[in-house]
Amino acid sequence: MKIAVFSTCKYDKEFLLKFGTKHELTFFEPALDLQNILLAKGFDALCLFVNDRADAQVLGILGSYGVKLILLRCAGFNNVDLEAASEIGIKILRVPAYSPEAVAEHAMAMILTLNRKTHKAYNRVREGNFSLEGLMGFNLHGCKVALIGTGSIGKAFYKILSGFGCKVMAFDPFPDASLEEAGLVYGTLAEVLAAARIVSLHCPLTQENHHMINASTLKLFKKGAMLINTSRGGLVETKAVIEALKSGQLGYLGLDVYEQESKLFFHDLSGGVIQDDEISRLISFPNVLITSHQGFFTSEAIEQISTITFANADAFEAGTDLKNEVCA
Repeated sequence: MKIAVFSTCKYDKEFLLKFGTKHELTFFEPALDLQNILLAKGFDALCLFVNDRADAQVLGILGSYGVKLILLRCAGFNNVDLEAASEIGIKILRVPAYSPEAVAEHAMAMILTLNRKTHKAYNRVREGNFSLEGLMGFNLHGCKVALIGTGSIGKAFYKILSGFGCKVMAFDPFPDASLEEAGLVYGTLAEVLAAARIVSLHCPLTQENHHMINASTLKLFKKGAMLINTSRGGLVETKAVIEALKSGQLGYLGLDVYEQESKLFFHDLSGGVIQDDEISRLISFPNVLITSHQGFFTSEAIEQISTITFANADAFEAGTDLKNEVCA
């Protein structure tokens, strides 16, 4: 099968070539959009990532090119118009889980960094400053944490939180019975936000939960609480978060994802001026930690993404059960 791979980085190419030996792969660095859609002509399938565009307009053109399959090398599919894909006859296959522990561990790393300010301590000591002023944190043992979303990543994160001795309360429209049996208590979104010192998001982005963290829900937070988002940028309304940071309502913010990340993340922009005023404002806060969609980035996770992506391709080619298909 001839597969065009978009949003390609060096590590993508290395792992995909290793596990996709049955297929003819062509790699493109830019993300798929209307400006470069001609690159997709002549291919049987496309392999896309989180910031590639696959809306109705793009899918319509891909259908006219004869593309029959889109392989998402990620779990999320909010960048794909599933109804349009179904009407056009393009199958959408994803990687539903790839080392959920990788993202969960990154979320905990962000909490520890923001809380104990190890990034600031590292820079101080390198400059010969051994003062502890301004570095005080708080105990995670006994700390109340709101877990928003208890899918595979949320479940892995719950185990980590339990190991730290945190008191966890969760919100999910579809509670996990096994977690309830293990002692996890579910509540409404308002209940868990109001009770927590730390709020961590672990849910997919849908039309229903877009900007679930907004000016109204931020008022429910305990003053000075911490917000962590390692899921999807659209869950958080950036302007509202900036105002909450300025007022002190939000005490800490850790983002591994961002609403407008497609033009920023995975690129080296150090030689120019960042044109996004909101992320520039966020970077200026001393209590904000931003990483560029790094949570998934372990060798184990990339290997799983690659193997499952090509297992999906093989199943489509062989006409067997498409267990990882995403339907409207």
